Amino acid sequence: MNKVLIAPSLLSGNFADMGSDVKNMSDIGADWIHIDVMDGVFVPNITFGFKMISDMRPLSKLFFDAHLMITQPIRYVERFAKAGADLVSFHIEAESDVDGALDKISSVGVKCGLAINPDTPVDTLIPYLGRLDLIVLMSVYPGFGGQKFIGGSLDRIARLKQLRDKYAPNALIETDGGVTTENASEIIAAGADVLVAGNAVFGATDRTAAVRSLRGRA
Repeated sequence: MNKVLIAPSLLSGNFADMGSDVKNMSDIGADWIHIDVMDGVFVPNITFGFKMISDMRPLSKLFFDAHLMITQPIRYVERFAKAGADLVSFHIEAESDVDGALDKISSVGVKCGLAINPDTPVDTLIPYLGRLDLIVLMSVYPGFGGQKFIGGSLDRIARLKQLRDKYAPNALIETDGGVTTENASEIIAAGADVLVAGNAVFGATDRTAAVRSLRGRA
């Protein structure tokens, strides 16, 4: 795998001035922009919609990583792709037709991701791994930013890396939740390729230094 990718989560950004935060991500050395879409049903919070993404799209050339935390995401995949997402991931727990949703993502020409919650066995992903560009392992329960990294997640990342290497060697492993400059090196060592970081970036006095630290550079 190449360098670890840093994907700041806009969930921790300034909702009153999101455009400035989106533009700033290139300046600080981020690789992706992580966009948490929540519906208030699958998770107890409501965030971004299609127009928010389409309005943000002209402001940055960075890769838009749309993480759908919504029920029956198959209904909205095409609209998120048209809004400007480069990758759409959804939760295995939120979709009754996982294969159909993966087919839909593939059909609209964006990269495909699948996410699991902390209490979903990693091996549940095995039937789908060969179809994925990104595997999202939640290290907190989804819904809110600023949560603490759940113990045991490192072992889950390591197990997922074993499965990825066997079934989907070109897929990336993304760790989402509780990522900090203090635990990033352990997460990377366990096998993560993409780190989603919210408060660790947006709450930092020096965002550029935070990104470098997350990546493992002084």
